[in-house]
Amino acid sequence: MQMLYDSESFIVVHMQANEPEPGEPPPALVRHGFEIVDKRTNKEVYLDGSWAEMFQRQINAWQLKTPSQEEVESVLAGYAELAQNPLVMH
Repeated sequence: MQMLYDSESFIVVHMQANEPEPGEPPPALVRHGFEIVDKRTNKEVYLDGSWAEMFQRQINAWQLKTPSQEEVESVLAGYAELAQNPLVMH
């Protein structure tokens, strides 16, 4: 797990698949994803599969051309519209 972004409005975390134990075969399907937490609504959305791939392309584009905070927040707000899960602290 790696925190990629933290602002007053959003948190973005990259969730990486666990490495197999020594001697164990690798999993047939390795899944990585991104969790986006909207602090304003206390909801979160988890992106995996094609959603995660699309978000990864966005991150790659940001690495080529550094966006403003407003640009980042605008993109995250679009993904946050998908959020239906209330944030639960453990």
